[in-house]
Amino acid sequence: MGSETDPPAHRVELAAFYIDVTCVTNEQFNEFVNATRFETEAERFGWGFVFAGHLSSAQQAKHVHWRVQGSEWWCRVEGATWRHPEGPGSNIKKRWQHPVVQVSWNDAATYAEWAGKCLPSEAEWEFAARGGLVQKPFPWGDQLEPNGRHMMNVWQGVFPTLNTEADGYYGPAPVKSFKPNAYGLYNMTGNVWEWCWDWFDPDYYRISPQSNPRGPATGEQRVMRGGSYLCHHSYCNRYRTDARYSNTPDSSTTNCGFRCVKSA
Repeated sequence: MGSETDPPAHRVELAAFYIDVTCVTNEQFNEFVNATRFETEAERFGWGFVFAGHLSSAQQAKHVHWRVQGSEWWCRVEGATWRHPEGPGSNIKKRWQHPVVQVSWNDAATYAEWAGKCLPSEAEWEFAARGGLVQKPFPWGDQLEPNGRHMMNVWQGVFPTLNTEADGYYGPAPVKSFKPNAYGLYNMTGNVWEWCWDWFDPDYYRISPQSNPRGPATGEQRVMRGGSYLCHHSYCNRYRTDARYSNTPDSSTTNCGFRCVKSA
C-alpha cells in the first residue's frame, strides 16, 4: 500500500474477499429504497453539495445560499438528493446505470448492510484498484493517458472554468465506462470518489497492522478513495490508486458514491 509520493509504502496482507464490479448504481439504490423506505441524510437535511458548473444561473440564484469558502465551486443546493443530484429540476430518469451520488457514508453503510455486504476497508479498496499491479499509480500502469488514450473520467482543461470533455464526460459517467482493470473492476479511479470503511488518519500508515488493517478505532472523517470527474492535476491529483482523501460521514455530494465487499 501507499507509495513513495504518499509515504510510507508498506506491505499489507488481506483475507480473501469479493468486491462489486462497479459502484452501486441509481437503479440498485432505488431497489434498496423501495424495499426499505430508507431516507438519505441529504433528504433529511434538505440539501447537498453540487458543483457550480452543473448549475444554471437561474438555479444558482434560486437554490444556492452558501458556498464553500476557498472552494466556491462547491454550492450548498436546497433540494439536492440522490434522486435529484443537482437539485430541483434535475433527475436520474436517464441515469439508472450511473453511480448513485448524494449519498453519505452513513447512507452507504446502511445500503451495504441491507445487501449483506460491507464497505471496503481502505486496504481492500487499494488492493482491488491496483488490479494485481505493484506500486503503479493507475489501475492500468504508470501513464495517465497511455498512447493518448483516456482511461478514466477526470477533468481536462482549466479547473474549474473549462472542461474540454476530452474523455467524453463532464459529470459522472455510466458505471461500466472505460476499460476495467485486470480484476475486471470498472472505474476504480476517476468518475466518483468511493467511500471506504475506515476512519481517516493521515499518519495511520505508520502504525497500521500488517494483517487486515481496518483503520483507526475513532475519528471525525471517513476515508474516500479513487478521485472523481472533478479531479485535475492543478489542484486535486488524487485520481491514483495510492491517493487518500476524506470527508465527514454525513456529507453528500455530486461526486461521491461507493461499492461494496463481502468476505470470501
